[in-house]
Formats: sequence, structure tokens, C-alpha cells
Amino acid sequence: MARPLPLPVRRSMNLTEDAFTRLRGLSARYGLGNNYLLVVLLEQLDQFADPDKLDAAFRDFIAIYGAPTSGEKGKTDD
Repeated sequence: MARPLPLPVRRSMNLTEDAFTRLRGLSARYGLGNNYLLVVLLEQLDQFADPDKLDAAFRDFIAIYGAPTSGEKGKTDD
């Protein structure tokens, strides 16, 4: 029997349209809500993501969009 997964941390987040489309696709495929999908992806990241490719993806993102300064983390422009 499946046991419930408590999700005590609640945060608001913004996603690009492409990221949200991928999340919806995963939701349709596995029947899980967005919160559960993100838990699986983040908690199991080391099992399926190549560390060098992940590092390159973050470096590429930062090269294009920059990284927030210490006081800007989590802030959005909307």
C-alpha cells in the first residue's frame, strides 16, 4: 500500500512556458501533480543527470541570463 508523502515546504515559483509544458507532459504520463514531479526530479537528480552535463547546462543558463546577486534570489520582474 502506498504511503502519503508529506510536502511541508510550500513555495511559489515561476516557470518558462517550455518548462511548464514539460511538467504537464510528465504529469500526464505518470499521473502525479507538479509538486510530486519536482520532488522526484530534484531528490533523484543524481540518478539520471550527468554531473558534467548538468554543470554545463547551469553555466550556459548563467551565461545567457546571468545569476541573481545575493539580494535578488527568488525575485521576479513581475
